[in-house]
Amino acid sequence: MIYLSVAIVLALIAVLVLLLALRLLIGNWILGWLRGSLGLLLAGVAVVFGLSAWDLRNYEQVLDAKPIGTLAFNKLDDKQFNVTMVDHSGNEQRYQLSGDLWQLDVRLLKWIDTLARLGVKPGYRLDRLSGRYLSLEDEQKLPHTVVSLRDKEPLFDVWSWLRQANRYFSLIDAQYGSAAYLPMVDGALYSINIGPSGVVAYPLNERAKLAVDQWQ
Repeated sequence: MIYLSVAIVLALIAVLVLLLALRLLIGNWILGWLRGSLGLLLAGVAVVFGLSAWDLRNYEQVLDAKPIGTLAFNKLDDKQFNVTMVDHSGNEQRYQLSGDLWQLDVRLLKWIDTLARLGVKPGYRLDRLSGRYLSLEDEQKLPHTVVSLRDKEPLFDVWSWLRQANRYFSLIDAQYGSAAYLPMVDGALYSINIGPSGVVAYPLNERAKLAVDQWQ
C-alpha cells in the first residue's frame, strides 16, 4: 500500500508541476528565453515524476513473515518443467523452464535507516525466473530459459535510475536480490520470502525437501 501511496503523491506532484510549467509557457513571452527555459525544465520534471509514479505502482511492500509467493513444479520432459507461480495476492502465472535448478530474481527498494525505523518497509518487484543445468556439458550445449516476470519494460525505470544515483546519495537503496539455486523436481513446492539477508526460498513439501537434501 505504501508504494501505491508514494506513486499517487508523485503523480499529484507531476500534475501540479505540469500546470505551473504550462502557465509559464502559455503566458506572455516578454520575460524571454529564461521564462521559457524554466517552463520546459518544469515540464520535464513533471514528466519524470509522472513516469516514476507509473513505475512505482508495480512495487509491493515487504511484509514481515509473509511469503511473496510460491512456486510449484511439474515435469513435462527430461529437464523440462512447467512452473506455476502464485503471488501473495493469489494471482497465478504459468511458465516453462529448462534445466535442473531454478532461481528467482527480485528488484528491491530499501529506505535509509531513519525511515526504516519509522516503519517504512522495503519494496519489491518480481524480475525474472531462470533455469540452470547441473552438468557443465549440459550448461554449454542445451538451451537456457530466462523468463521475465514483468509485463513489459517501463517507460522510466525507477529502480535502474536509483541504482545509478546510489553512487551519490542513498535515500532509497536499489538492490538486486536472488534466491539461491534450488533443484527442480516433479511435484516440488517452494515458498519465496524476503528477509534481512535478501531473497530466500524454502521447500514446502516432502518432494522439495528431499530434492534439496539430495542436492546439498
